[in-house]
Amino acid sequence: MTAFHEILFPLDIALKSAGGPQRRTDVVALGSGREERKARWAHSRRRYDAGYGVKTHQALSQAIAFFEERRGRLHGFRWRDRLDHSSAAPEAAVTALDQIIGYGDGVTATFALRKTYGADYSPYRWPIEKPVAGSVRVAVSGTEVSEGSAFTVDPTTGIVTFIAGHIPPLSAAVTAGFSFDVPVRFDTDYLEVDLSAFEAGAIPKIPLVEIKP
Repeated sequence: MTAFHEILFPLDIALKSAGGPQRRTDVVALGSGREERKARWAHSRRRYDAGYGVKTHQALSQAIAFFEERRGRLHGFRWRDRLDHSSAAPEAAVTALDQIIGYGDGVTATFALRKTYGADYSPYRWPIEKPVAGSVRVAVSGTEVSEGSAFTVDPTTGIVTFIAGHIPPLSAAVTAGFSFDVPVRFDTDYLEVDLSAFEAGAIPKIPLVEIKP
């Protein structure tokens, strides 16, 4: 399996970039005028263009060096989405009660981090596989527990593991709060940079796409 590099794309470039989630839906128009729609993907796939964040030659050099070390599309890496990088509501602080990640049964010790979007019709639960180390807070039945003494978390997979003696009891809600990155790769093996156009204000395209690490 191709290696994933646990390194964050230069933050000052990422926070000025553009992008968001993509879905793939098949739409068939019927003779009656109605439509049949079917989702081809269970999960959305984020796409970004880091080029919007490149405003100086220094930033461009950073992006090229990062691209070369990743060998283009070969190796994945972490990306900070400026709009969506926290379990909390926009502008709110992370708390241990932000997201429900499961319910205890007295036996299960591992729970996967996830973030839920929507509530009333068809909530979407996005698996969070790249939490920021040290940012994860966990509560059981509304009471926060401590990392290290009650649970551990793997920042490379997003798996929370409760330590013996702290496994959530039957029907206990397990909640979590966290900051996270998106696992991505470059979506090109070629960066075309026209320095004359760049000087005039043109922005090079640096496409990125979410991956399963």
